[in-house]
Amino acid sequence: MGTSRVVIVGGGVMGCAVAASLRQAAPEREVVVVERDATYRQASSALSASSIRRQFSQPVNMAIGAYGYAFLKDAARHLAVDGEMPDIGLRDGGYLFLAPEAAAPAMREVHELQRAQGAEVALLDPAELQVRFPWLSTEGIALASLGLSGEGWFDGYGLLQAFRKRAIADGARFVAGEAAGFERSGARVLAVRLADGTRIEAQEIVVAAGPWSGKVGAMLDIDIPVRARRRSVFVLDTPDPLEPCPLLIDPSGFWLRPEGRFYLSGMSPLAGEDDPDDLPLEVAHDSFEEKLWPALAGRVPSLERLKVASSWAGYYEMNTVDQNGLVGTWPGLDNLFLATGFSGHGIQQAPAVGRGLAELMLTGAYRSLNLSDLSPRRLAEGRPLVERAVI
Repeated sequence: MGTSRVVIVGGGVMGCAVAASLRQAAPEREVVVVERDATYRQASSALSASSIRRQFSQPVNMAIGAYGYAFLKDAARHLAVDGEMPDIGLRDGGYLFLAPEAAAPAMREVHELQRAQGAEVALLDPAELQVRFPWLSTEGIALASLGLSGEGWFDGYGLLQAFRKRAIADGARFVAGEAAGFERSGARVLAVRLADGTRIEAQEIVVAAGPWSGKVGAMLDIDIPVRARRRSVFVLDTPDPLEPCPLLIDPSGFWLRPEGRFYLSGMSPLAGEDDPDDLPLEVAHDSFEEKLWPALAGRVPSLERLKVASSWAGYYEMNTVDQNGLVGTWPGLDNLFLATGFSGHGIQQAPAVGRGLAELMLTGAYRSLNLSDLSPRRLAEGRPLVERAVI
C-alpha cells in the first residue's frame, strides 16, 4: 500500500466533493471512494429537494451557504471535464420564512446575525407580505424573513454527477461495494473491509455515508449520532400559478417551492412529534391527506385545487444531537474524518465542506472557509451547536 491513500466511505455528493477536492489539491494522493448503491436510487443526494440558502441560525452555516451559492453560480467552470460544462439549473428565488407572534423575537435576533454575515435579507410585516405575495394568507403570521439574493434551488442529481465525473477525471477510483467492517490499531484505523471480502488499506478514512453514517460508526465501536429520517416530497400541479413564489417555509412545518410549471412540497415533524429512524422509503400519502394538504390550503387558498402529479421519499441524515454537520476528525481516532450529519442540508453544503475537509486533511488547517465550529469534538466536550433553522 502507498502511504497516501484516502478511503471515502460513501459516494454521494459529499463523498464526491471531498474526493474531487482532494485530487485537485493533491494529485499524488490516492483516493478510493466506496459506494454501495451505484445506481444512487436510495441516495439522499439524488432524492433531495436541492435548495440553498443563507438563512440559518448559526454563522458557520450562513458562511457555508454564501460559499456554496458562489460555487454553484460558477459550477460549469469548477466542474467542467474535457470541455464539457455541466448545467445544474441554479434558480435564484429566495427563501421566505413565516413566523407567528411567539417566534418573531427569535426571527429578529437571527436576522441581525444574518445581516452581520453579509446576507441580504428583509423582515416583512403582514401588510408588506400581502403586497409582495397576494396569493398568501397571513393569518396567524406576525413577521416574515425574505432572502433577497444568494438563495434558490438547483438540480441536485446533476450536481452529484458533476462532482463524481470531476473526481473520476482527476483520478479518484470508485469501488462498488459495502463497508462491512474496519481494522483498528490504537488510535488509528488501518483498513476498510467490504462485504465481498475485499480489504482496502488506508492512511486516512472519511465517513461520508449520509444517513447510514451511524451504522458505519458502530463498526468502529463509536457512536456517530446520525440517523436516517424519512421525508416525503410531493410534486404538485395547480391551475393557479403563484407569482412570484420563493421557497416558502410555514410555521406548521411545510415547505413549498416552484419546479418548472409544478411545485414541490413536503412537511417535517415539529419539535416533539414522532420521527422514527429507518422507516422504509415509501411515500407517506396518509400524511399528505391529513396534514400537508390542509396546511397548504390554509396558507395558500388556491392550493385547495391542487393535484399530486408524482411523489418520492428520501432520507435526511439527521444529527440527533444538534442538527448540525459533523466535519473533521473523530476524537480518539487520529485518521478518521467525518463529513456527515447535515440534517437535510448536505446537498447545498457539499461544495464548502468538500473543499474545507480536503484542506484540513492536507494541511492540518482550514484555508478557504473556517469550519472548525462543526468539529465532532464538540460532542465529546458537551458543546452542542444547535441549528434552529432545520426544515
